[in-house]
Amino acid sequence: MQHLDLQVIEQALSWSRAGEVVWLCTVLATFGSSPREPGSLLAARRQGGHIGSLSGGCVEEDFLERLQAGEFECAVTTLRYGDPSGPTGPRISLPCGGILKVLVERLPADAATWDQLECLRATLLGQRHLIRRVDLRTGQTQLCEDDGLGPCVVEAVDGHSIQIRVGPAARLIIAGISPVSIICAQFARALGFEVIVCDPREEVHAGFDGAGVEVRLQLPSQFIAADGCHRATAIVALTHDPRIDDLAMIEAVRTPAFYIGVMGSQRTSAARAERLRRSGGLSEADIARLHMPIGLALGSKTPAEIALAAVADIVRVYRDRPRGAL
Repeated sequence: MQHLDLQVIEQALSWSRAGEVVWLCTVLATFGSSPREPGSLLAARRQGGHIGSLSGGCVEEDFLERLQAGEFECAVTTLRYGDPSGPTGPRISLPCGGILKVLVERLPADAATWDQLECLRATLLGQRHLIRRVDLRTGQTQLCEDDGLGPCVVEAVDGHSIQIRVGPAARLIIAGISPVSIICAQFARALGFEVIVCDPREEVHAGFDGAGVEVRLQLPSQFIAADGCHRATAIVALTHDPRIDDLAMIEAVRTPAFYIGVMGSQRTSAARAERLRRSGGLSEADIARLHMPIGLALGSKTPAEIALAAVADIVRVYRDRPRGAL
């Protein structure tokens, strides 16, 4: 997921506007097992302090140690960790046995850097899709509009440039506060989602403990209708209250959200489908987009188990894994 990368870009922008040089690291490729996927980001400053991650910790430690020792003064550097035959092979052996290729960019504190980071921030917030083309000889960067399709990182045949696709950060909109939604929000945050919880009932907000979660005193359907979604958005309704859940589903099917789900038994789901056809005007194609009952069939009973099943199914769809492949 990419919400951590949004935090990386925002912190890098803050450091840069304060006059500090920032080193932006991007995972270009992984071979074998790796905890972070291509496109993942880390930002650091020479005086100490970093945000984001590239691996489970060993790569970060080596990079930060070398940065503080005065390395990486070139505009752009590529590193290859975990490769016994590579220049950093003897230094780092990844516990997972994989190989990690990393791009390191030295970004001066100037207007060009601020413009680039602002554009990346807008992209991760869902306003656009971009391709970053980085010249590996000069460090010059070009930003181009993109359709969001294709591999995240593509290296030019001549090896002189890298194309990095940047898209919206994964977002989860939770319709309604309930015991299930509280745990669902916690799981999603741990997985790197930007989490937004909407509920118009003032009395339920007091019991919601949502560190790092945006909580809105608002009907979910209103937030969704006001362009709260992009293609990396999942929407789940978890209250058992048709006044919240049904309205959220009616608006959700009008969006490009990649996952739309609503909690309930098989019988409740069948009754909801009929209501949405009759009163909500949803077509059969609209109904087919709804995951109901929500989640993987884990035999879930408790709120935590239901939340686990829901979030696991969201990740399955996000990663484009068919149910039969599990």
